[in-house]
Amino acid sequence: MKAWVVTVDMGLGHQRATYPLASVAEGGIIAVGAEQLCSAEESRMWSRVRNTYEMISRCKSLPLVGAPLFGLMDRLLRIPPYYPVRDLSAPDFQVKLLESLIDRGLCRGMLETIRSKPLALITSYLAPAIAADRAGYDPVYCIVCDAEVARAWVARDPEASRIRYLVPCERTVLRLRSYGVPARRIFLTGFPLPLELLGDRSLDRLNHDFAARLARLDPNGRFWRRHCRSVSHTLRAAKPPVEPHQPITITFAVGGAGAQGEIARQIACSLKDRLQEGSVRLNLVAGVREEVRSCFESFKQRFLPGNENLRVIFGPSKPEYFRIFSRTLRETDVLWTKPSELSFYCGLGIPIIISPTIGSQEEFNRKWLLEIGAGALQENPAYTGQWIFDLLHEGRLAEIAWSGFLNARKCGTYNIREILAGTLEAGESTEMSLEVA
Repeated sequence: MKAWVVTVDMGLGHQRATYPLASVAEGGIIAVGAEQLCSAEESRMWSRVRNTYEMISRCKSLPLVGAPLFGLMDRLLRIPPYYPVRDLSAPDFQVKLLESLIDRGLCRGMLETIRSKPLALITSYLAPAIAADRAGYDPVYCIVCDAEVARAWVARDPEASRIRYLVPCERTVLRLRSYGVPARRIFLTGFPLPLELLGDRSLDRLNHDFAARLARLDPNGRFWRRHCRSVSHTLRAAKPPVEPHQPITITFAVGGAGAQGEIARQIACSLKDRLQEGSVRLNLVAGVREEVRSCFESFKQRFLPGNENLRVIFGPSKPEYFRIFSRTLRETDVLWTKPSELSFYCGLGIPIIISPTIGSQEEFNRKWLLEIGAGALQENPAYTGQWIFDLLHEGRLAEIAWSGFLNARKCGTYNIREILAGTLEAGESTEMSLEVA
């Protein structure tokens, strides 16, 4: 079972979505715009797209001009409100701009590559899906990485298009239907999570890790007294033994574009005493950016030299970073991040502390997290050592973890594999139905 698996080198989100599918990727995962796969002209086009993406991510923090500039760019890319429910299938500016770029050669190198062997195409980005569909390639599967997406993710003529969408949640289904995508081409799979975090199809590893995490997040037993029967039935295990005063681990992910690094410094400063006494561990995730890693390492050497409770998480390449990040998450009790694609990792039973959004799609991800009870908005990072431990001792973090585990889908990777094998059709899943009015 092989397929062309295509992603894009912009931040980490789109590559995080394809990383769990590496074992089915023909010739490895393809990153559109890579120099070895495209002409110099197409490479320059991708560089401009990438630079625009990173500028949008970074400009919000610029003094004086940052907020107005970000607001202007975000307005051009903004996802319209879902309500009132209405027909949003008419192509907009974003659709026309993407078509123009494709006509000028965007994704041409990828198309030449995948035509060498007739396999299914799976991509985590809109441009390869639209380009392949326009070229008549079939079948094309597009992984949606956010709870709601812009109209540009759908072809000009949604009914005539053959793109099948692999979506993370019910809200995405409703959004795509408003753009005119037929229900028969929407698969409610869940976001693809790394198998090293799930275990086998029964989720044996996830259930083991989650049971231990719940115990650490409930030091006073408040959550357990309310939900012991439900937890024991769902996880098929009694409350695991936990050593008294076992530390919790907080992982702060700054994002692939290096945004929000100042929040990391405030968190560490607020937790300094607890880090020194060993009642908490803090992971600062630098991703693959050397400048972010250097900044965090320099801060650690000045702030808490030699303290193993403060760690910097970094990978020299994206595949290696994703492997390291997965190992880190198995020991993580709280994930603090902006509501990007990591929002869907709440399905692992990890409570999400939601930092400020960057862009319209993250606003919808935040809304989804709060609706299903899987996240909490961050309080002032400078007082993290106070409010996050109030949430811990009240059992609120355990409640949030339990809500995410129950309400977010976890089997996206397995469902996508079953779709490739032809054993899962649109409208069918082990967890959900796709009937949409």
